[in-house]
Amino acid sequence: MKHRVPSLLLATACALLPLPALADLALATAKNCMACHNIDKKVVGPAYKDVAAKYRGDKAAPARLAAKVMEGGGGVWGVVKMPSNPQVSESEAKKLVAWVLSQ
Repeated sequence: MKHRVPSLLLATACALLPLPALADLALATAKNCMACHNIDKKVVGPAYKDVAAKYRGDKAAPARLAAKVMEGGGGVWGVVKMPSNPQVSESEAKKLVAWVLSQ
């Protein structure tokens, strides 16, 4: 019995670890981000891993990218412009950007 409690705690902790990533993937899917982006390969827009690498260490990037998620933009990753996303609130944009930058 004394081995069950640590095992149960470890199993519970491991089960909870991926929840934030899944929740943000779910949000990205719900907001139609995944139609043009993928985590590890370019689709229409850049792969999220490439975005994270490009902006790693840039303290101004989260606010700038959250605005770009909502308002759209272009010129950084090629000629295809990202459309505006009026269905994404500011808090959702910040959450999505934090997730993208964590890739």
